Amino acid sequence: MTPQQDTGMELRDLLADPDFPTRPRRLRDPHQYVEAVSRLARVFAEQPEAVLQELVEIAVRYCGADSAGISLEEILPTGEKKFRWVAIAGSFAQYLHGTTPRFFSPCGTCLDAERPQLYRVTQPYYDFLGVTADEITDGLLIPWINEFHRGTIWAIAHHSREAFDLEDYRLLSTLADFASMALRHQQQQQLLREQEKLAAATARSNELAHLINNPLQSLVNTLYLAQHAGPAGEPWVKEALDQLSVLSRLVSQLLDISPRVPNKEDAHSMAA
Repeated sequence: MTPQQDTGMELRDLLADPDFPTRPRRLRDPHQYVEAVSRLARVFAEQPEAVLQELVEIAVRYCGADSAGISLEEILPTGEKKFRWVAIAGSFAQYLHGTTPRFFSPCGTCLDAERPQLYRVTQPYYDFLGVTADEITDGLLIPWINEFHRGTIWAIAHHSREAFDLEDYRLLSTLADFASMALRHQQQQQLLREQEKLAAATARSNELAHLINNPLQSLVNTLYLAQHAGPAGEPWVKEALDQLSVLSRLVSQLLDISPRVPNKEDAHSMAA
């Protein structure tokens, strides 16, 4: 890999790398791939909120990684883009929910290329982030993209320059698909809940609109009588004030029913 000068980041297209396919393959249980995917499917069905963490724990366990994580691209209200580590296992677990800049990140390069990357990280990059961590001597980055989110899944080693092989890449690619599917599912569920809230709010608004109509008509009639009653109109004025108070309470209830319909920008800002 050719390092970018003084950045502390080294990246190379995994699929175009001539040396990666020839790396020695570790001995593995022939059933571990099926076991990993089966376990993941069970968690997805039974505990969907835990699936992202299960993904990265599988990556650590079956790829022999020192750490693995999922980086989710976020768009801040200012328009700035960042990556948030929404799930981490292993040596980097302390950085869960931490962020890195989108414009200066191995994950950013991976997403821009939409290709898996081999990468290493040395001290200058950590100095830029202002963190203390072990250097990454070997790492895999796999991009994933759906209509709601963009991000990467990664596995890293701290003590070997050839820690991962083709089998690790294949497993991590499958985990990337699961990550995309899980976050897409979570977003769809969130949108469904918002739509249900909106439907309930619309029904309640229609109900209140009908309730408002009666006191509104009464108020109009009472004000008419008060206007034409001359000095004897004081009781009508009092009645009008009472009706106005009722109307005000109903209008306040109506204004409280104002759920906002989520848009695509909201989807980018939500975390798993």
